Amino acid sequence: MLVSILLTIFLFITLLITLWRRKKAGVTGLKSGLTAICLFLMASINIVAYWLGLLGLTSWMITGALILLGVYFTKYLISN
Repeated sequence: MLVSILLTIFLFITLLITLWRRKKAGVTGLKSGLTAICLFLMASINIVAYWLGLLGLTSWMITGALILLGVYFTKYLISN
C-alpha cells in the first residue's frame, strides 16, 4: 500500500513538472499535450485498478487503448 501511495505522489509531482515545463517552453494547445495526458491517465487508471482489485481484462484494454492513442498523438508534438 505504501508503494502505491508513493507512486501516486510521484505521479502528481511529475504532472506538475510537465505542466511547468510546457508553460516555460511556451507550448500551448491540447493536441501537443495529448501524449502526456494519455500516459498520465494510463498510470492513474492502473493505480486505481490496483487499489480496487480490478486488474483484469478491462484495465488491460484501457491501458492498451491509451498507449495506442498516445503513440498516435506523438505526431502533434513540437520538435525543436
